[in-house]
Amino acid sequence: MSELIKPGTDNQRAGTYVEVGPRGGSVSDARTVKIDQGDRLPPTQEEGNMWRKQ
Repeated sequence: MSELIKPGTDNQRAGTYVEVGPRGGSVSDARTVKIDQGDRLPPTQEEGNMWRKQ
């Protein structure tokens, strides 16, 4: 299981991140984002959700 990362965190490794619930569970209509090295993770759809690297 990958580490959960808060929205707005910067300097993450480049790659694809998927939105998950506060404890790492799946969420309906989860967003998937691609970021480049050093980019900041965007906000999630709901407060409390996190990001996980795929």
